[in-house]
Amino acid sequence: MRFLNSNKVVWNLTKLSVQKQSPNALIKLLPASYSTGKAGDGDSKAPQVPKQPKQELLKYHVLPLQETLDRFLLTVQPLLTPKEFKEQQKITENFKDNDGSKLQALLEAVGDTEKNWLAHRWLTNAYLKYRDPVTVYVSPGMTFPPQNFKDTNDYINYTATVIYGLGEFKKFVDDGKIPIVKMGKNELDNSQFGKVFGTCRIPKRIQDEIVYNPCSAYAVIIYKNNFFKLCMYDEDGEVLSSKVFADQIRGIMEEEKCVGIPYGILTTDNRDNWAEAYEQLNKSPVNAKAMKTIQGALFTVSLDECVAVEPKQQTTELILSLIHGGGSTVNAGNRWMDKTIQLVVNPNGNVGFTYEHSPAEGQPIAMMMDYVVKKMLDDPDYGKCGSDNCVCDPEKLKFAELNPCVEQWMFYAKRNVDALVKNLQMYVLKFKCYGKGFIKQQKLGPDSFVQIALQLAFYRMHKVPAAQYESAHLRIFENGRTETIRSCSNESVKFSIGMDNEKLDNATRIKLLREAVNSHQQYTRLALQGRGVDRHLLGLKLMAQENNLPIPEFYSSPGYTKSLHFRMSTSQVATLYDAFMGYGPATEDGYACCYNPREDDIILAISSWRKNMETDPLKFAAALEKAFSDMRDLLQTCPPPEKEKPKSKL
Repeated sequence: MRFLNSNKVVWNLTKLSVQKQSPNALIKLLPASYSTGKAGDGDSKAPQVPKQPKQELLKYHVLPLQETLDRFLLTVQPLLTPKEFKEQQKITENFKDNDGSKLQALLEAVGDTEKNWLAHRWLTNAYLKYRDPVTVYVSPGMTFPPQNFKDTNDYINYTATVIYGLGEFKKFVDDGKIPIVKMGKNELDNSQFGKVFGTCRIPKRIQDEIVYNPCSAYAVIIYKNNFFKLCMYDEDGEVLSSKVFADQIRGIMEEEKCVGIPYGILTTDNRDNWAEAYEQLNKSPVNAKAMKTIQGALFTVSLDECVAVEPKQQTTELILSLIHGGGSTVNAGNRWMDKTIQLVVNPNGNVGFTYEHSPAEGQPIAMMMDYVVKKMLDDPDYGKCGSDNCVCDPEKLKFAELNPCVEQWMFYAKRNVDALVKNLQMYVLKFKCYGKGFIKQQKLGPDSFVQIALQLAFYRMHKVPAAQYESAHLRIFENGRTETIRSCSNESVKFSIGMDNEKLDNATRIKLLREAVNSHQQYTRLALQGRGVDRHLLGLKLMAQENNLPIPEFYSSPGYTKSLHFRMSTSQVATLYDAFMGYGPATEDGYACCYNPREDDIILAISSWRKNMETDPLKFAAALEKAFSDMRDLLQTCPPPEKEKPKSKL
């Protein structure tokens, strides 16, 4: 199998992907490194994952308690009244001198014996013990550029080519060709690229499990709620051609005329309900075999029923179709939400990934999309160079006859996902007046600029500052996941108030804006170094739980609880294409906003809960659009400085 300039494509995409998150990153091309887990079911010769050279990655540290608590107080000050802050200082000091120091000693002892004391605890507590549905609450949608399929054949050929592209990208991961990036002197961990293919979450009571099958040789097609095993490789381990995949998909669609029982709808429910249903399903050997096959697939492909969409609503309906499938009467049953990678393709042109968040962050998924889209745009014949030697036809997976117990759980799942669909509001704002090009001309960081605009929009709408979450990767550490960037700062609040203070002149407003942006940039640098406050404080709390100690008063204090009530849950997932990521809000009275700042525009997916009367994504989008425009107009009244020095106390 030949790869047309694929090494260069992967190199460039890696460079673009990381530089958007980590300014001044240095890049070199070295083999990737990741854990392979168990081999999956293979009735053909799937590429075997080679042993990878060890990366030079940092051990995840335990910060000094004083450093974390000092920074914590700075981040909670803008959220508290002066009286509350004074009380919080006392509580924090008491915590440092008593319970905190004891828990710090326990955490340091754990940190001495583990390469990354956080990684497995984060997976367990942030994901596997989380009981709300992965639908909306955990799994984001990652869109592809919208398509305009001429007919069914066009739809099938496109889907087949994307499947081929995923197989090719998987081979790059297996061959260790994902470039290793350096941030400063430190390599960034590439292990997450090896944890997304063949991975699946398994529902269990109290705590889910996760299985890895990176050596799997097949994908699973989901069509009309039915499941089909699709061979990915020939006998020599080469990815099959897009023509072979197209013929197989066409055969499935021509032969399957009946809508199947929507077993996939069970995966959209809360984890305890799904665990009960899963246990009942698993009692049948026929069901157990079918589910094990789905779990072992490299990824699933949902061929959805066509949904009519108004042109003005297409982007919003696109992301919603990826997040929840539209409900039980639309495509929510045509999913297996436990799979890390679900490719969703609708004849109406809506295409994208639904991705289960447990094993990895968004970068591998976004880079995968970028890779496939670029290859398809650059080469009209992309995918045709694969192997034509298919070793097996698609196999329909069989389930046992539906029993009353599972049917009852299915009823609950349909009701619950329909309630979620009704409650979730989404609006996609495509701000076209400018993008990161203009922001960089002003000598400001695009990500920090967007974060401060979000703060301003929220403050104008709700008259209070919002605790604002943004994720920062911890990839300089082995198996590193994320740290929280606390975007709300004293500086961001001063700017939000000062922007509409008629007594201030423009020069003062610009000064406040630049100080707010610089403050965010400095916290981002700290977070990327693992020097935020949230993961350390979580570690201390977990030490209390693991050692059967009482949870200290500090964790119920106003500053701690208010600063964790993230009314703004945000992240940047950048791509060159007309694409974006979206997900549900973290709090009942808040918003989620995932954004893609491109050179000349900014795409933002904004969500909130319909049942909350204070929040509205459409109104927030209008406030955000005004914030962007006002900030541009303000900056244009004065030329950017030659060099800006950060002035944050962080």
